[in-house]
Amino acid sequence: MAPKVLISDSLSDAAVQIFRDRGIDVTFDPSLGKDKDALLAVIKDYDGLAIRSATKVTEKILDAGPNLKVVGRAGIGTDNIDKDAASRRGVIVMNTPYGNMITTAEHAIAMMFAVARQIPEANASTHAGKWEKSRFMGVELTGKTLGVIGAGNIGGIVCQKAVGLGMKVIAYDPFLSEERATKIGVEKVELNALLSRADVITLHVPLTDQTRNILSAENIAKTKKGVRIVNCARGGLVDEAALAEALKSGHVAGAAFDVFAVEPATDSPLFNLPNVVVTPHLGAATTEAQENVALQVAEQMSDYLLTGAVSNALNMPSVTAEEAKVMGPWVKVAEHLGAFVGQMTDEPLKSIEIIYNGSVASMNLEALNCSAIAGVMKATNPDVNMVSAPVVARERGVEISTTRQDKTGAFDGYIKLVVRTDKRERSVAGTAFSDGKPRFIQIKGINIDAEVGAHMLYTTNEDVPGIIGALGNTMGENGVNIANFTLGRSDRGKDAIAILYLDDQPPAAVLDKLRATGLFQNIAPLRFNV
Repeated sequence: MAPKVLISDSLSDAAVQIFRDRGIDVTFDPSLGKDKDALLAVIKDYDGLAIRSATKVTEKILDAGPNLKVVGRAGIGTDNIDKDAASRRGVIVMNTPYGNMITTAEHAIAMMFAVARQIPEANASTHAGKWEKSRFMGVELTGKTLGVIGAGNIGGIVCQKAVGLGMKVIAYDPFLSEERATKIGVEKVELNALLSRADVITLHVPLTDQTRNILSAENIAKTKKGVRIVNCARGGLVDEAALAEALKSGHVAGAAFDVFAVEPATDSPLFNLPNVVVTPHLGAATTEAQENVALQVAEQMSDYLLTGAVSNALNMPSVTAEEAKVMGPWVKVAEHLGAFVGQMTDEPLKSIEIIYNGSVASMNLEALNCSAIAGVMKATNPDVNMVSAPVVARERGVEISTTRQDKTGAFDGYIKLVVRTDKRERSVAGTAFSDGKPRFIQIKGINIDAEVGAHMLYTTNEDVPGIIGALGNTMGENGVNIANFTLGRSDRGKDAIAILYLDDQPPAAVLDKLRATGLFQNIAPLRFNV
């Protein structure tokens, strides 16, 4: 029987035809994307679901689709898909990360011009039969300083186009190397420097715990008076209420937003302000981009459903069905090792070295490499996947090296990850036990036996009395439950580490109290997808 795919959002006729030409039984009903009850009633009949942004793939939808094997998103953003629930259900989530980069970058540039020259207001005034030439006094962009927050794929294109416009471009991106910055013609700066220097600020980062409200009321107050702010990345990066007040006061001269904290956006503090340009999430809305991502998702989903080949998956490595049985636990080991050092590192990466020892050294290392690199990169870019991670690493000038070793030590096989920056080196090693569960076996050269937990607190300190007491007392006094803990040290009185397994992420105030004890060199809350 032919696999069945439901298309619940608008895709091009050519994309629908790709499914048919490949022998897929396809149903095209874009009305279902906005009718969750109707989608819930029919999803049980399908092996694949192809969507854009309108369809919300919730845990309830996934549970109602017992035959569902793959969800394909025509575009890069997957905020409308419950990826954790999909992973638990064994449903692959694919996206098309490269089809709309140029289109989105161009929209940011267009919005920059629109707010600099007040084009929408001037257009409306002229259509109304007015001739208010003196009312709409704009500013030139040539010679102005553009501050780019996030210089990855789309941000990098914006940087290059802005340089071509004669703008001075400065960029804040913890993972932007000096070599990459030089190549795209920008000056790498810290966030506070960008805020104080930029005439225009444009954001190009994903929405994560670290980037949410990166332009908060406090940071908006640090900007240069008369700044213009553009957001074509993700809603939630800017405190919209705080920005509205800054616009009303005149501190911010203008803003151009394509994305909002709540979408569809029917109300926002930014609406109806005279110096604000808004569009309804049109960043990827060009004929070329829509066609590119639609064709790409149709090919990817067909490949998977017919041959088992996996491309641009966000929650599964690209491995064959035969390899998956053997490599599955090791893929998770590599991912967790990468996630550990990724969450610990907030500096530009120089290199990632992956060492495979013993039995694992004979496996498909390409997939394992991608899993480890993706684990590192996901700390700052949750949309990166095992296909795109090596590309992102290369673009950022990160050197990737792999070493195979014959078996040494007590374990049949293990993976060791070494990450280097200009300032430090971090290493962590792990293995898969016979039960298939990943374990950390060495951190900072200190041997340890630690399972991977959803919420962990990692600390480093000098091996002195009182550490366990300080951790236990501080957590207990603040209502944080410790489910388990693991300790390790290099030698008596030397470097020591502790890993606490918690029920939830510890509040920032609790971490501040631990730091205030002066006992710890490093305190890092960690999250893992287990």
